[in-house]
Amino acid sequence: MTSPVVVMGVSGSGKSTVGAALAQRLRVPFADADDFHPPANIAKMTAGHPLDDDDRYPWLESIGEWLAAHADGGVMSCSALKRKYRDQLRRHCAGVRFLHLRGTAEVIARRQASRPGHFMPATLLASQFDTLEPLDADEDGISIDVDQSIDSIVDSYVSRTPGK
Repeated sequence: MTSPVVVMGVSGSGKSTVGAALAQRLRVPFADADDFHPPANIAKMTAGHPLDDDDRYPWLESIGEWLAAHADGGVMSCSALKRKYRDQLRRHCAGVRFLHLRGTAEVIARRQASRPGHFMPATLLASQFDTLEPLDADEDGISIDVDQSIDSIVDSYVSRTPGK
């Protein structure tokens, strides 16, 4: 049995790409939290406005339900920027682990520039970093620098995670 994993970080950190690669490596289902946003959230972000906690609550509930349904293994890409958001996910699935994709604002901005057309405009990057609360020592997860290849990130996660 494999605990589900949330690949977390700011927009542009590579959550979806790393999450899909990790799910393939672990041979478990993958889901992208962006697909769980209601249309109102997407419209708000597209207009250049950051989401607030009221916007995020039902979205995180949907993600938590997916994690609970995949308690025996799955990978979800989700920003999970604040501790309370991660706690909300843990209320649905206590065994969830987190992989925080960490990078400097410069590295993330470079990555964002390479993906035109995404609904999250680069202008909201500062708000993402302002909101980000890195994993606390008591949270089940690890942090990995994104300024390396996808395979290196996946290898690092797998080699540093018990039971893999």
